Amino acid sequence: MLPKHVAIIMDGNGRWAKKNGLSRNEGHKVGSEKLQNIIEYAQQKGIQYITVYAFSTENWNRPKAEVDGLMRLMQNYLDKHLERVKTENFKFKVIGERTKLGTKLIKKIAELEEITANKTGTYVTIAINYGSRDEIIRACRAMIADTSEKINLEKVITEENLCQYLDTREVPDPDLIIRTSGEVRLSNFLMWQAAYSEFYFTDCLWPDFDEAQFDKALLDYQNRKRRFGKSE
Repeated sequence: MLPKHVAIIMDGNGRWAKKNGLSRNEGHKVGSEKLQNIIEYAQQKGIQYITVYAFSTENWNRPKAEVDGLMRLMQNYLDKHLERVKTENFKFKVIGERTKLGTKLIKKIAELEEITANKTGTYVTIAINYGSRDEIIRACRAMIADTSEKINLEKVITEENLCQYLDTREVPDPDLIIRTSGEVRLSNFLMWQAAYSEFYFTDCLWPDFDEAQFDKALLDYQNRKRRFGKSE
């Protein structure tokens, strides 16, 4: 059975660029083009949800020129999609803390989400200025703010209730999380949601991750047994 929800940590753009004698920002540009290919292929395969890690809360620590380039790239990516999505069947959602992204980018994100709100195809979630720890803290603060002091907190603060305050409340937890470039860690990505996800790590750098690589990850997933803590 194919996974319903695939999440991807798109890693290796910088190393791919260095390997090919290009700047890091050129590597990120190629990586963004690869993302579109994989999203379209995932829909062809029948994947209902796909979530990608585009920019983490820690990525602000990168050199300013690289950060500025990434912000421009995301702006351009959204600009292109605002026209394409009118005729395509994808639903887009951006998760993460938006206030640092700038007025223009925030406006584009809202516009993209509004245009695709009623689409029925693959649900694409893009994590921008996202960190799982930050998400959980924001969720807890919001839940407490909605809670009366007279209410029994043990009844209010439950796993089910907290999930309703997470950025990902509209989508199921990922069945499969893919990370490219040989790194073997989550890097503050979907840590709550990944409790029972299957993981697939590959040395392939993200710009080289093609349909065949995606199929390989899906096949690996299909050969696993998911028990969710139960015995066979």
